[in-house]
Amino acid sequence: MVYNRLVEAGAAVPPPEFSPAERELLGRYCTNVDRRVFALRNLPEVVRGALFSRYSRTEKSLRRVLLDEFLGPATGGPGPVVEAVAGVDRGRAEDFYRRVLLEYGDDSVAELAGAHLAVERVSILAAKALEDSRIGISPLEKSTRYVRFDRHGPDGRFLYHRGPELRHPAYEPAAEELFAAYAELLPPLLERVRAEHPPEAEETERAWRSATRARALDLLRGLLPAGALTNLGLYGNGRAFEYLLIKLAASELPECRRLAEEMHTELGEVIPAFVRRALDERHGRPAIAYLVEGRERLAGLAPRGGEREPWISVRLVDHEPDAERKVVAAALFPHSDRPLEQLGRATVDVERVLAALMGGRANRRHRPPRALEHVHYTFELVANFGAYRDLQRHRMLTQDRQLLGVELGYDLPSDLRRYGLDARFRAAVERAGAAQRALAADLGPVLAQYVVPLAYRVRWYVRLNLREVYHLCELRTGVQGHPDYRRVAQEMFREVRRVHPRLAAHARFVDLEPAGELERRAAERHRDARLAELERGR
Repeated sequence: MVYNRLVEAGAAVPPPEFSPAERELLGRYCTNVDRRVFALRNLPEVVRGALFSRYSRTEKSLRRVLLDEFLGPATGGPGPVVEAVAGVDRGRAEDFYRRVLLEYGDDSVAELAGAHLAVERVSILAAKALEDSRIGISPLEKSTRYVRFDRHGPDGRFLYHRGPELRHPAYEPAAEELFAAYAELLPPLLERVRAEHPPEAEETERAWRSATRARALDLLRGLLPAGALTNLGLYGNGRAFEYLLIKLAASELPECRRLAEEMHTELGEVIPAFVRRALDERHGRPAIAYLVEGRERLAGLAPRGGEREPWISVRLVDHEPDAERKVVAAALFPHSDRPLEQLGRATVDVERVLAALMGGRANRRHRPPRALEHVHYTFELVANFGAYRDLQRHRMLTQDRQLLGVELGYDLPSDLRRYGLDARFRAAVERAGAAQRALAADLGPVLAQYVVPLAYRVRWYVRLNLREVYHLCELRTGVQGHPDYRRVAQEMFREVRRVHPRLAAHARFVDLEPAGELERRAAERHRDARLAELERGR
């Protein structure tokens, strides 16, 4: 025991804070009972959050709060961990949150605990709404690169959203045709890919099969409609979940509005104090109405139709001409005693400052510094919806997209044409395009999105700072990436380098080379090497 060792050494120390019985009880919930750094375990999320939020409202230590306010006499003494967890006074935690959130309005305490939520059998379109949170929510969605989408459901039909709002004679035949084409093309495509890329020396069967399968699925993902069903997991804090529920409840998609109700019910089982306000009449419903009314007002003002300009895949819409001055001033600021404005006017050697700031970067995980956040760029992007899905995952960006449609055309993978498999792809995609036009005319363009395949292009904008340019472009130009988003990231970097060559010079890990022959091959070999190393270490 730390206290006993200190006493034996003759140190003047205060008596221990906890009795032997208290120490035994705390040991079930804290990783240690006598050091200044410890973690909580075996406690409900709401209790963990309440404990942390009490830091700002008490002089007690966290362990003392746990004992006095949550493990009091009512919880009993020693016993199995499961019984002890059941005995933790969760009601006190709920009451504390209810009081703080509703009476004091201190929303920040809702970020101190969260929940893991599984959401299954939702459309890709709805999944994008679930994942459209900048901070506070961490999503993980089923991959189109590693998972086949040609399976049938219990009813023997392909898996796509068939809500009552989509009752239209054009919808289901077009969706069925897309999945049928996917299922029919996969075996011959996989055969051709594997014939063209046979196993190499010292490559395992597993690595080869995985890399070739990923290539085939990448080539076919453009056939999947936005209504294809997917699964995803979400981890988030209470504050983020509350706002997500409000946004979903305000959605134009009935599927999202239904999800808001279902998620609210399930989150109420694990973090009720955090989400109680989300859909209530006093707080939630006015917030939902505010979002709906704002969207409707803007829709009535937005120009539509008219003459269309030829689209450009990557257009740099806006950048800052004094970017170097801003980065240099921000880089020098913490090391100077001058105001930021003076540093911006100072005469300095820009290249020396940038070299001092980033000269030691050895790999992309050496994060570029915050000084780069003082410079922003706005891009307008046009790419297929599959590429958008990949790039949307960079949640710290400011981005928004237009509705999915078919007016910008679609991308046909060149390998399908080379393999002689493009006709079936074209027929299915173009039938879906005709169905989208019919649905848009009869049900409106919002619901018509469900039948749009991932191959069709969408327009969106992105506003990001230079630090995020480094992160996005170094990550998304890697050779293992999908060629579609890789091309977008490469062109974004070229545009930044064109206007700010010295600022872009230290993004050394952007790969501007053409795509490799088999994107996942090196990554799968690396995985094998790590697995072998793990086995040797046992």
